Amino acid sequence: MYALVDCNNFYASCERVFRPNLREQPIVVLSNNDGCIIARSNEAKALGVPMGAPAFKFKALFEKKNIHVFSSNYALYGDMSHRVMSLLSTYSPDIEIYSIDEAFLQFKGFDLFELQGYAETIKKTVDKGTGIPISIGIAPTKALSKVANRIAKKFPKKTGGVYIIDSEEKRMKALKWLAVEDIWGIGSKHRKRLNSFKVFTAYDFIELHDDWVRKHLSVVGLRLKHELEGKPTLGLETVQTKKAIATTRTFDRMHTDFESIKERVSTFAVSCAEKLRTQGSCCTIVMVFLHTNWHRKDLPQYSKNIVVKTPYPTNSSIDLIRYATQGLEHLFKEGYHYKKAGVIVMGITPETAKQFSLFSTENPKHLPLMKTIDSLNKSIGQHKVKFASQDLGRMWKMKQEKLSPRYTTKLSEVIAVY
Repeated sequence: MYALVDCNNFYASCERVFRPNLREQPIVVLSNNDGCIIARSNEAKALGVPMGAPAFKFKALFEKKNIHVFSSNYALYGDMSHRVMSLLSTYSPDIEIYSIDEAFLQFKGFDLFELQGYAETIKKTVDKGTGIPISIGIAPTKALSKVANRIAKKFPKKTGGVYIIDSEEKRMKALKWLAVEDIWGIGSKHRKRLNSFKVFTAYDFIELHDDWVRKHLSVVGLRLKHELEGKPTLGLETVQTKKAIATTRTFDRMHTDFESIKERVSTFAVSCAEKLRTQGSCCTIVMVFLHTNWHRKDLPQYSKNIVVKTPYPTNSSIDLIRYATQGLEHLFKEGYHYKKAGVIVMGITPETAKQFSLFSTENPKHLPLMKTIDSLNKSIGQHKVKFASQDLGRMWKMKQEKLSPRYTTKLSEVIAVY
C-alpha cells in the first residue's frame, strides 16, 4: 500500500504555527517581489481570492475582508518542510519526497498493521511535532493514493483527514466521484479532449480502451490508467535529480541598458552553477530569457529566449557566465524597458559521467577553483566571493514588504518567550 501525505495549505499553515491568532483567519501568500498570489487558506478561497492573480488587483479586497497577506518566506517553509519529512521518514523506510508539502510512503511488509490507526498516529505526531496539519490518503497504487488524499482533504469532518481505499467498492465509488481534470497528471491540458469523448470522471477514463489511451495520452497516460485500475506501475523515486534548474527574477525596477542586465544574468548563471554542484551534476544546455513588463501597455513589448549548447558537460560558474552572456548578447535589443530575466540549465548529467567532445575539453583549473569558492562562501558567508561580471557591492534583494520572521533558521528572529 502507498500513502500520500499532503500538508494542508502549507504556506499558510507555516505562518499560523507561530501566529496562533491567525487560525481560521483568511491568509494569502505572495510570490517573489510580492507579485502574484501563490497560496491561499481555505478562508481566503471562500472569499473569492483566485490563485495566481496579481496582488495589486486585490488590495482593496484584502483590506475590506481583513485578509492577512504575507511575502514568501522560503527559509521558513523549507525548514518546516524538512521537519515534516523527517518525522514521516520514521514511519516507513520507503519515502519519496514529491514536493515541498507532499510525500509518498510505501508500506511494504506492513500486512499485520492496522493502517487506519497507524495513519492517525502519523497525523497526530506531525501535528504535535510541527503544528502543520496534514491529510493522508492510502491505496494500493500511487495514483489511487492521490485520489484517497483528495477525499480525505475534501471531507475532513467525515474522514478525520485520513482515507483508505482498501476495497473494490471504495475504489469504484472514488473514481465515479473524481472529475477527470482532477486526476493526477491529467489536469486542464487534456480535459477538453477527454470531455469531447464524453469522459467526465476518473471512472469514464478507466473505461477507455488501452490502445486509445496510449494513442492520445502516450504511455504515461496508459500507466496512469493502470494505476487507477489498481495495478501498481509507478514505484517510489527515492533519489530525485532535477531535470532542469532555473534562476529567474523580476527586477526591482525596469532596465534599459545592457550592462545592468548582464550583471543580473551573470548572477543567475552563478546560482544555477552552484545548484548543479550541490547535487553533483553538470549541464549541456543553457537557456536565457528576457522580457519586458507586460503590465505596462504604454511601453513597447518584447519577449524572447535563446538556447546555447555547451561544448562539454559543465557546472563551472565561469563557463555558465560565458554561455549565458553569449545568449544575452543575441537577445538584447535597444529601446525596451526590461523587467524580468532568467537562466535555465538543462541536459543535466551526473558529474561522474561526463562525456567530452574530441576537440573541446574543460579547463582543468575550474574544478578546484569552484570547490575553493564554494568552501569560502560556506564558511564566511553566502556570496562573499563573486566573479568579475557580478556587482561586488550588490546583493540581490527581493521586494518582501510583508515578510514574516525566519523563526526557525535565524537566531535573531527566534520567538522570545517572556
